[in-house]
Amino acid sequence: MSKHVFFVTCPKGVEYLLADELADFGLALVRNAPAGAWVEGELEAGYRACLWSRLANRVILHVAEVPADSAEQLYDGVVALDWQAHIPAAGSFRVAFLGHNNAIRNTQFGAQKVKDGIVDSIRGAGGARPNVAPKGADVTVSARLNRGRLSLGIDLSGHSLHMRGYRTDKGIAPLKENLAAALLMRSGWPEIASNGGDFVDPMCGSGTLLIEAAMMALDLAPGRKKEQFGFEKWPGHQPELWLSLRQEAERRAHEGKQGRVPVFAGFDQDSRVIATAWKNIQRAGLEGVVHVEARPVQDFARAESWGERGLVLTNPPYGERLSERKELSGLYQSLGEAVLRELPGWRMGVFTGAPEFGKSIGLRSFKQYKLFNGKLPAQLLLFEVKPENAMVARDPEGTGEIQPRIVNAERADMLRNRLKKNLKTVGQWAKKQDIGCYRLYDADMPEYALAIDVYEGRVHVQEYQAPKSVDERAARERLAEALAVIPEVLEVEPAKMVCKQRQRQSGTSQYEKREASGEYFNVHEHGCVLKVNLRDYLDTGLFLDHRPVRQWIQKNAQGKRFLNLFCYTGAATVHAAVGGASRSLSLDMSRTYVNWAQDNLALNGADPKKHVVEQADCLAWLADRKTANQTFDLIFMDPPTFSNSARMRGILDIQKDHGTLIRQAMQRLSSDGLLVFSNNFRKFKLDEELLSEFEVREVSASTIDKDFQRNPRIHRCWHVRHLA
Repeated sequence: MSKHVFFVTCPKGVEYLLADELADFGLALVRNAPAGAWVEGELEAGYRACLWSRLANRVILHVAEVPADSAEQLYDGVVALDWQAHIPAAGSFRVAFLGHNNAIRNTQFGAQKVKDGIVDSIRGAGGARPNVAPKGADVTVSARLNRGRLSLGIDLSGHSLHMRGYRTDKGIAPLKENLAAALLMRSGWPEIASNGGDFVDPMCGSGTLLIEAAMMALDLAPGRKKEQFGFEKWPGHQPELWLSLRQEAERRAHEGKQGRVPVFAGFDQDSRVIATAWKNIQRAGLEGVVHVEARPVQDFARAESWGERGLVLTNPPYGERLSERKELSGLYQSLGEAVLRELPGWRMGVFTGAPEFGKSIGLRSFKQYKLFNGKLPAQLLLFEVKPENAMVARDPEGTGEIQPRIVNAERADMLRNRLKKNLKTVGQWAKKQDIGCYRLYDADMPEYALAIDVYEGRVHVQEYQAPKSVDERAARERLAEALAVIPEVLEVEPAKMVCKQRQRQSGTSQYEKREASGEYFNVHEHGCVLKVNLRDYLDTGLFLDHRPVRQWIQKNAQGKRFLNLFCYTGAATVHAAVGGASRSLSLDMSRTYVNWAQDNLALNGADPKKHVVEQADCLAWLADRKTANQTFDLIFMDPPTFSNSARMRGILDIQKDHGTLIRQAMQRLSSDGLLVFSNNFRKFKLDEELLSEFEVREVSASTIDKDFQRNPRIHRCWHVRHLA
């Protein structure tokens, strides 16, 4: 049989694992590439990759490479090829085009030139004009432009191979299946399984890691349930060869269940996501093999059926705000404590976008792999769960009280001069705008990693976590200098300055007090009176970066019904009420914040019958059909990045859950209403499917005032409307 060249794509960071896997199928490595590998082998090996690869996205049969420094050169190269060997007679095709250069600046134009070349080539050879079908085409032509060269091939896979067919529910975005498989391989699961080990995921979400682990251990082909592949209408397809490979896969699936079947157990605090996991398990044909149930990680306990060795692998959520990170540290610590207590002798893998919280697990990691979850950088941390590997769990946010003291006078002068400069720029701007609460300094100098906020004559200082390259002692010295300089320059008494460090807090609730001073005072913002507390809580009661958003709401609320979800202390509702909203409903899970919001509304003379604040889990409220008849003209939703409070129905992870939240909120929005959606997760990526369901416009730039322009990604904001 003749040899072919294939380009096989995969998630970024998985390339070397993929090359090893493809070698097992009989494909020899030609060269590695970013997010893929070029390999060579017989067609049977290419088919085998489509059916058996646990890591690949696509398997592309290479046809040719042509010069493409200009559109004309690209066309000439395409039209000269024999496309009748690849496009079925009277059939249809589509072009998937990637890349650009100075001549071909967008993929649509590039795809059109390739289509023209293919059609003219076939017609020039006397063939019937093929149909171009954006969807449901018989054959997909892959065209990849890089450095003036266009690589052309036939996509043998069809839909991306990561889509195994067992995940169909929308709303939550778990790990892609092939990334889950890569994590399992990096964690050593194939060897652990072959040696009789079991598998547990304490935060399993919709069950992807569990299902991939079971398919791997039971020798189930990932493409076994895939209904159609991209090569089945390709003229070079060999049906008998393909049938023999499918029969082999069925035989191996039967044999895989004949030996010892490992335990596969998954748990999650969110009962909704467990219901989704059960559906995925059933679609994968793994009922009776994989078991999941709703249980928080704090209640994790081993079952009698679990063996003495195995793998714990999980993908915990991660947060951004100080209050959320406090919760997160407790979650990671609970995970480490539970696994060390219940599963000594096992291995544990934690895949996280916040690897600094590995310190909170309380075990020494013996291996770390850098990978990507989509476009988000992440790490896989591996641990051997043994008492001798235990260490004191540490919150990555810092510790200890700091006394004001100038250690280096020259360095302190640098900060003094910067603060004076900022008072002349940002301070004067705030004064002219009649803004009394603003950010004066935001880590302007790397030596002083602080956020300094002014609250009408009082000062709130937050210390950012120092990078690993900065010695802890040096960081403490610089903070001590800052605490000495700030009151001097701002002419405030030290007693009116509060400094919060990122340090360990007991418990897991973001609403617990740090102190109990009861030191509330009123501040003013665009004609509104708001109650704040600089000492007692992780946050002050007023998110300064959202000032322009609140002002916009105030200017646009006249006569409107206003809904404030995750309302915090109700500042946005106060602005809506002052702006003339006809009525409002504000929801938050915390009784502390509900009371605070009611106080804020009362300070501004709002009628409590028209402007109602209720304690409610917003996730449950949005999903409750009993509240579905309540509609609003203006909705503001600024959810936390992450929350697993015991008061909630489940875990909230804004990256995974925002699509569901927005869709549910839009069901409560009047036909001509507007949803203002905001969040402060720095790596946030909007679900692209929302763009086709609603009119979505990002307005982030217009919501950043002068005092936050050094940090323009402090939050992002969108206006969402129903399609006309």
